[in-house]
Amino acid sequence: MDKIAPKVTEILKEMLLVSDSFIPLHIPEFDDKEQQFVNECIRSNFVSSVGSFVDRFEEMLQTFTGAKRCVLCVNGTSALHLALHSAGIGFEDEVLIPSFTFIATANAVSYCGASPHFIDIEEKHLGVDPTKLSEYLEKEFTFDGVQLYNPKTKRKVKALVPMHTFGHPCKMSELLKIANSYNLLVIEDAAESLGSYYKDKHTGNAGLCGVLSFNGNKIITSGGGGAILSNDIDFADKLKHLSTTAKEPHKWEIKHDNIGYNYRMPAINAALGCAQMEKLANFISHKRKVAEMYFNALKNVDGLRFVSEREDSKSNYWLNTIILDDASGYSLGELLKRTNDIGIMTRPAWTPLHLLPIYSNCPKMDLEITENMFRRVINIPSSAKLGF
Repeated sequence: MDKIAPKVTEILKEMLLVSDSFIPLHIPEFDDKEQQFVNECIRSNFVSSVGSFVDRFEEMLQTFTGAKRCVLCVNGTSALHLALHSAGIGFEDEVLIPSFTFIATANAVSYCGASPHFIDIEEKHLGVDPTKLSEYLEKEFTFDGVQLYNPKTKRKVKALVPMHTFGHPCKMSELLKIANSYNLLVIEDAAESLGSYYKDKHTGNAGLCGVLSFNGNKIITSGGGGAILSNDIDFADKLKHLSTTAKEPHKWEIKHDNIGYNYRMPAINAALGCAQMEKLANFISHKRKVAEMYFNALKNVDGLRFVSEREDSKSNYWLNTIILDDASGYSLGELLKRTNDIGIMTRPAWTPLHLLPIYSNCPKMDLEITENMFRRVINIPSSAKLGF
């Protein structure tokens, strides 16, 4: 008989259900500041991609993350697509990405006409496993000193896209070393990790660029929205130009010098983002306290572990996560049913992308840990003000 599901359900019920209300996985926090900034934006008449709030939001993100440049986009998926495209990823290329990620990571690669090449994760913090990746590249690929090739598909392997799962930073030092050895571009999928640091450096700053998301369930939200962080000024200029339909600057003439994209974030969304940025430090502080609350409540429960940050990192704990010891999937299903039935939203991890029919024929390494974690990982309510 499963003993984990009733035990954890009872703990969560005692911690969270102070009323009969539904407890979602993650909700945004708004107050008068968001309304004030949105009203200011409306009164200015600059509600689309040209407006002071767009520039202000970018500047606030640059200051917070330490990136030299920031380019706002309409969402995280468009930001990742633009980053990959601008980096030269194209038809018949391959891009190394985890299968254990949201589908947008693979979709953005596909938009470029390239193929995702799925790689495995490590069990403890769910990021790309650098040891396993290094062994795989050395054994299965060919490198001519300039370009890495997949001999099975005859395609060039151009880039590595590590994803900071649930806000926990990947082992970027090891991954960068691997990427440098094979001349791979590194584009970080930092969609979930605004406010997370690896060795005192904010995520998204390690490679060519990093991508953020401001979807409604992220640590801050602009309703919809994303951003690209980069310390390469020329590359950032290219990103901004292409995000604004590659329109040449001129007072009245309308000319375009490239096939661009209408990806620039509207000012009305940026106004929300600016208000949220003023609260980000407080959100992070509260979310870390929520994580500590969960850790203390669950640490003595046999059969599971709570995912905590590594010693060399600081996590924003975007989504708090527990990993069950049992890989059968039975306890996972029972826990999901019990908690959701009483109004506490929990969810499993994403279906691994290589198991989806649309991506089942893509190249991949052995994905044992990914498939194992799919049967064991569960996210629990993680809103910033939970318990406050």
